[in-house]
Amino acid sequence: MPRRQQATARQERLGAELRKLREAAGLRGREAAELLGTDAARISQIESGLAGVSEARVRRIAAHYDCTDQELIDALADMAGDRTRGWWEEYRGLLPSSFLDLSELEYHATFLRVVEFLFVPGLLQTENYARAAFSSRIPELPPEEVERRVQHRMRRKATLSGPAHTSYEAVVHEAALRIRVGDRVTSRAQLARLLEVTETENVTVRVIPFDMDGFGGTWSAMMLAGGAVPRLDTVIRDAPHGTGFADSEAQLGVFRELFHRVEGASLDSDRSRDFIHRLIKEE
Repeated sequence: MPRRQQATARQERLGAELRKLREAAGLRGREAAELLGTDAARISQIESGLAGVSEARVRRIAAHYDCTDQELIDALADMAGDRTRGWWEEYRGLLPSSFLDLSELEYHATFLRVVEFLFVPGLLQTENYARAAFSSRIPELPPEEVERRVQHRMRRKATLSGPAHTSYEAVVHEAALRIRVGDRVTSRAQLARLLEVTETENVTVRVIPFDMDGFGGTWSAMMLAGGAVPRLDTVIRDAPHGTGFADSEAQLGVFRELFHRVEGASLDSDRSRDFIHRLIKEE
């Protein structure tokens, strides 16, 4: 397969997992290359995501690396064989690559778990709310860039309503529901939209009220995208200069613990719906 100019986050993840298998086997790149009948440069390109790899080669690599985790091997082989060119490819060169990587990650996710403190989660936003959020950025984005980002965010919603009906659970702080990203009309419509989406079987929204005891919060919004096996889960974090992806065992463990804590500090789904309904009446 020809060398890629730039790897997507999903391609990089496949390469990183193959590197972990090699390192677990105690092999250097040169030693792995000898086993596989190639050169060290090719191994490096595969592990960086810059060179594609077939399903058959993934299974051959796993065998040479003495990997016996069949579920992981199958998942990695599926990743290698996936040739999906999703709707997000229409935005390549028009939006930052992290936007496309996020869309692809959500598309393949087995579940999504979200924690938000200042904004309504992106997949639950109305068009006007999203437009107000993108328009408030400093420095200001050109109008056409704002509209591309809004359109992209709206198309991401297919993750929740498509054939897969991905399981989605969001824990949202009261602050995010009260902050008027746009005007009063936009805020009221956004709250109504939240009530609407919680009627769907695969979406759960839980609220952390201001007066909840014993809640210290966290430092940033996060999302956990489920992989085919837990080892392939990914944490997505908002950062000052864009979206960041993390997948180390330690980072995954921290988010899982965080989600457990904020879920425990939140209202259940029925009380959360009642809470949102009261906020709508206040608007």
